[in-house]
Amino acid sequence: MNEFGGNWTENKIEILIEYAKAYLTIMKKYADMYNWQLLYFDGFAGSGEIIGEDKNCIVGAAKRILEIEQPRGFDLYYFVEKEKEFAESLKKTLHDTFPTRKNCIHVANHDCNEKIESMSRFLSGKKKKYKSLAYIDPYGMQVNWKSLQTLKQNSVDIWILVPTGIGLNRLLKKDGNISEAWIAKLEMFLGMTKDEILPYFYQESTVHTLFGEEKKITKEQNAVEKAAKLYEERLKNLFKFVSKPYVLKNKNNSIMFHFFMASDTRVAINIANSITKKFNNGTI
Repeated sequence: MNEFGGNWTENKIEILIEYAKAYLTIMKKYADMYNWQLLYFDGFAGSGEIIGEDKNCIVGAAKRILEIEQPRGFDLYYFVEKEKEFAESLKKTLHDTFPTRKNCIHVANHDCNEKIESMSRFLSGKKKKYKSLAYIDPYGMQVNWKSLQTLKQNSVDIWILVPTGIGLNRLLKKDGNISEAWIAKLEMFLGMTKDEILPYFYQESTVHTLFGEEKKITKEQNAVEKAAKLYEERLKNLFKFVSKPYVLKNKNNSIMFHFFMASDTRVAINIANSITKKFNNGTI
C-alpha cells in the first residue's frame, strides 16, 4: 500500500469521484450523439490502496473510478505508476476486481511525464474523437511544465495537485540563496526562468550600514499563497478556465497542497467550484 495522507487524501478522492460522476452524466448524452470515446488517465495511480492518517485503509482513486457504472463508465482507463511493485499490484487488483473490463484497463510502469506526452500525441493523432478526464496526483514536484503544455487544446479536463507548501515553498529559501539544482527544479516545474521566478517571490532593497550600502533579499511572507496564484495563472495559459482550489492543510493548519481543476469548458469549472466549495467550507 501507499503510505500517504491524512483526511484530505480521502477528500481529494471524493472531490474527483463527485466530479467524475457529473462529467459522465453530461458526457453520456454527447458521447452517444457525437460518437465520442471517453478516456480516464491517472498519472500517479499507486497500488490501489492507501494507508491513511489513522492507519486505516483508504481505497484509492483507481478502484473508485472503475466502480462508477451509472450513468456510464469510461471507455478506456489508463493508469500510470512509476514504482514497479505498485504497478504490478494495481494491475492484478483491477483485473481481478473488474474482469469484464479487463480489455479497457491499462496499467503502465512508467514516468508520468512521458505518459502525459504520449496521451497528448494519442489524442491529437486519432481521427476518432476522444474526451478525457485526467487526475495528476503527485506527492512532490514530479510533474514538469513542458509535459502539461502538450495537453493544450486536446479536450482534457484535468485535476492536478500542486505542492505549494511542501514543494515550492521549501525550495524558496528565506535568504534567496537557492542552489542551482533547486533553481533547475523550479524552472522545470513552473516552465519559467530563474529571472522570472525570483522577482515574484523575493523583494530586493538597499540597506545602509556602517560599511556602506548593502543589498538585502527578503522573501514574500505569503509565498505559499503566491505560489498557488502563480500556478493558477500558468494553468490559464494552457486552459481557458481554472477552478478555485481545494486547499489541503496538515494538523498544524499549514498549507501543503492546492488542488486545481482546469478545463476549456466553463460548465466544467462551475461544477468543480461547487464541489470544492463544500470541502473548503467544511460542509462535507
